Amino acid sequence: MTYKQNLHTHTVYCDGKDKPEDMILKAIELGFDAIGFSGHSPTNYSNLTILDRTEEYKREIYSLKEKYSEKIEVYCGLEIDMYSHVSQAGYEYLIGSMHYLKMNDRYVGFDCSADVVQKVIDEYFNSNGLLFAKEYYNQLALLPKYGNFDIVGHFDIITKNIEKAFLFDTESKEYQKYALETLEYLTDKIGIFEVNTGAIARGYRTTPYPQRFILEKMKEFGGKIIITSDCHDKNLLDCNYNQTIEYVKSCGFSEVQIIRKGKFAGVKL
Repeated sequence: MTYKQNLHTHTVYCDGKDKPEDMILKAIELGFDAIGFSGHSPTNYSNLTILDRTEEYKREIYSLKEKYSEKIEVYCGLEIDMYSHVSQAGYEYLIGSMHYLKMNDRYVGFDCSADVVQKVIDEYFNSNGLLFAKEYYNQLALLPKYGNFDIVGHFDIITKNIEKAFLFDTESKEYQKYALETLEYLTDKIGIFEVNTGAIARGYRTTPYPQRFILEKMKEFGGKIIITSDCHDKNLLDCNYNQTIEYVKSCGFSEVQIIRKGKFAGVKL
């Protein structure tokens, strides 16, 4: 199977490099049958968001949807940072993600380089990386309270730097307990998780999110998967897709989700 969709993409409306139409043209060139746009939701604590351009963003995507309807299915989505408290109306699908921890009255970013994450661990968790991981998964478990999400974004994004720095032990029983408890809960509440190659595209990792032990348990829990590249550059729309298909198959998956005529459906790998 060749996977020919990407529902996690970012454009010049947030922190992406390309205009939406240029990404669509690249998707058509690659033989994609669908592309979805998922700009970062507006927040008052992040500089990655589309802020007051939300309506402009929706108008453009829906216009392009009509323009290219004979060549590719185009979808207007949003990647909602959990604490952003934005309107969720007018989108065809929603990705629920966390990029910030809420620590009392502060929002603390962790989708950063290893040295920045270590400072977060030192300042807020007494230099204990496992406490940081526990807090992340405890907060991520609240995701269903903040929206009717279709997809869980980069479930274990806190492992972004796992190949470059030792921030906490992902092989420990404690870490795996924290991750799997939240995984089981979100499998029941949301159900679809992305297998995300974005950290590969940006040179942080050689394997996608989530880690193997998570994917294997996800299959056991009944979770479903889609494949995305969390694309910020049109030239990486299908980054590492073929290898990722083999990866998920080795974790026990025989089916992957796609979107077709506005509905999610499983197709055989």
